[in-house]
Amino acid sequence: MMSSPLAASMARHNVHYGWVVVAVTFLTMLVIAGAVGAPGVLIQPLEREFGWATSDISAALAIRLILFGLMGPFAAAFMNRFGVRKVALAALLLIAGGLLLSLAMTQIWQLILLWGVVVGLGTGLVALVLGATVATRWFTERRGLVVGLLTASSATGQLVFLPLMAQLTDHYGWRTALLFIIAMMGVAALGVALLMRDRPSDVGLAPFGETGGPQPAPQAATSLWSLATAPLEALREAAGTRVFWVLFATFFICGASTNGLIQTHFISLCGDFGMAAVSAASVLALMGVFDFVGTVGSGWLSDRYDNRWLLFWYYGLRGLSLLYLPFTDFSFYGLSLFAVFYGLDWIATVPPTVKLASQHFGREKVGLVFGWIFAGHQLGAASAAFGAGLSRTTLASYLPAFFIAGALCLIAAGLVLTLGRFEAKPAVVKGEPAAARS
Repeated sequence: MMSSPLAASMARHNVHYGWVVVAVTFLTMLVIAGAVGAPGVLIQPLEREFGWATSDISAALAIRLILFGLMGPFAAAFMNRFGVRKVALAALLLIAGGLLLSLAMTQIWQLILLWGVVVGLGTGLVALVLGATVATRWFTERRGLVVGLLTASSATGQLVFLPLMAQLTDHYGWRTALLFIIAMMGVAALGVALLMRDRPSDVGLAPFGETGGPQPAPQAATSLWSLATAPLEALREAAGTRVFWVLFATFFICGASTNGLIQTHFISLCGDFGMAAVSAASVLALMGVFDFVGTVGSGWLSDRYDNRWLLFWYYGLRGLSLLYLPFTDFSFYGLSLFAVFYGLDWIATVPPTVKLASQHFGREKVGLVFGWIFAGHQLGAASAAFGAGLSRTTLASYLPAFFIAGALCLIAAGLVLTLGRFEAKPAVVKGEPAAARS
């Protein structure tokens, strides 16, 4: 394995190996973002080839989003038990396998099984929990910045992959576009196998920003029963706090206004107004550029300012931009203006949310608790993915779904301010040593 000699070489130059782990994690989350965003490009080609209704395709995508979220807490438990490296490899292989088998699908139940269940389970094994786990294990200082960088990989995945996938689909068909994503999964898997390590202590280091020696890994659940119940126990403890439910509710709205709506249906919405898929994907790519800037900037800000007020502004601006979208007339100028304001805070909500969860629930528990908060995000995404598809099928318009999502974001902006400052302070979590609460 290359990690140990590389870590020693980097240490001699006063560079922490955690940045290599961040780079590998970034690549992994980037290609998974490509797999998650792919259906947004492929809805119309599937409708044309198989005659499937938008609501039927959306049902499969909703299942994927639900599993993507509900797997989060258990993914954190798997990472604690089996290690980040093994879980990330398993996720990449599962997603690639599901996409590979889908090249031969001809029936809607096959789409539901492969894109809904298999890809949903695979993406759920990592999701945003992977980034939160890496950031909290490897970094004490710069943690917010690292969360911002890793979260921004989703935007970068969209920026890199969606326009290219739209081009490949137009010129060579949707199967060629999927083969490209599968190949990138293989590249990411190779990087994980060679360079990823589970904890700083694996290469003889302390977390970045700490001056002590390597910290021993806490004892993880060893039995299957403990592995299955650890997330449920974390949920039971977290559910007794008000901060958990506020973060869960606001992240539900976050998912409903991003993955489930824009990422899934934006290209199809633009198509209803006469815009080509490649052009619509380019608008998404523009959002990705601004989201990368906004999310990394959000990570930097979350290390320095009140995270509640950051979330207030993020949700408020997102809500206003969604309410504005139907009035753009889907012109280049109007959509560009929307892309800037919406893109800047697409997933900028993640670093402050992770920071609040980490401060309240502690380093070792944050993966499990944030997994449940992220489950709320994906339940919201699934609701919007199915609801928007149903709206288009029954009302011949996506617009009601966009108005509802915009209004929900304004509600989230007000809801997050109900958290008092005292609720963002570290809380004692049963069974966690004081040193881990940071």
